[in-house]
Amino acid sequence: MEIRWLEAFIAVAEELHFGRAAARLNLAQSPLSQTIRRLERELGTSLFDRSTRSVSLTPAGHALLPHARRVFEELELGRQASRATDGVVYGTVSIGFSGALNHLTLPPLTRAVRQRYPDVTLSLTGRVMTRDGVEQVERGALDIVFVGLPLEPSPVCTRLIGKERLGVALPIDHPLAGETEVDLGDLAEDGFITLPLDVGSSLAQLTAQACANAGFRPRIVQEITDPYMILTLVSAGVGVALMAQGVQHIMPASSVFVPLRGEPTYMRHALAWLPDNPSPVLKAVLEIAEEVLPTPAD
Repeated sequence: MEIRWLEAFIAVAEELHFGRAAARLNLAQSPLSQTIRRLERELGTSLFDRSTRSVSLTPAGHALLPHARRVFEELELGRQASRATDGVVYGTVSIGFSGALNHLTLPPLTRAVRQRYPDVTLSLTGRVMTRDGVEQVERGALDIVFVGLPLEPSPVCTRLIGKERLGVALPIDHPLAGETEVDLGDLAEDGFITLPLDVGSSLAQLTAQACANAGFRPRIVQEITDPYMILTLVSAGVGVALMAQGVQHIMPASSVFVPLRGEPTYMRHALAWLPDNPSPVLKAVLEIAEEVLPTPAD
C-alpha cells in the first residue's frame, strides 16, 4: 500500500465525485480510478458504491476513512517534531470560537501567534458552541476551542481565561434602555433572543439559570447561533438578550447594553484542548495563550 493511494482515497471520500477529486489532486480521472481500484484490491473489499449518477462510501470505506486521515496527521506531526528540534515551530493549529463573545480573547491570541511564529497556520472556525466544540476537540477535528465553563464531564483540559458579568442588550426604544442598571425580573414579560440551548451553549444555559433565579422562565422568541446576529436582532426590536459585558463595546446602532442590578452572574471563558494531543505547535500556542490570556484572579 502506498501513501498516494490513501491520498487518492481521502480525496474521493471527501468529494464523493471522481472528477472533482481528480482536479483536487491535479490528476486525470482515469489514473485516479485506477489508483482506487489498486487500493481496493490490496484491501480485498470495495470502498465506494459507484453508479452513473453518484458515488458513496461503503461500510468498509467509512471504516477506513478516519484511519487514512490519521496517517497524514501523523506524517504532519512527524514533520513538525523534526523541525522543532531545530527550534523552528511550524504547522497548523485549528481553533474554534463562537464569534462576538470572543472578540476580547481571540484577537490577542491570534496576533501573538502570528508575530511569534510566522510559519504557524491558524485554521479558525466560528459559530462553535461549547458542547459542540468540546466534541470536536475530543475527536481531533479541533485542537483548541474557546468554551464557557463549567463543562460536562470530558477528557479535555481547560484553563480559565476571563470572567465577564452578564448584562442585558436592549433595543434603544425599550422602556428600560435609559437606566444605569436593571432588575432582570423587570424583563419577565419581554421576548428573549438566545443561542440554542440544545447545541450546548453556555450563554444559553446561563440565561435560563439567571432568569430562573429571578423568578421567571424566559419566553424565547428567536434562537440563533451567531452572537453578533443576536445583537443585530435586538437592535431591530425583535427582543432582548442576556450578554457578557464585553459586547458593550460592539453594540449595533439602535441598541444599548445595560448592567444587571443585584448579585452578579458571570460568564466564565476558557480554552479547552486534549492533554494527549502530541502536536508541538499546539504546545507552543498554549504557551503563548498563557502569556496573553492569563488566568484571572478570583
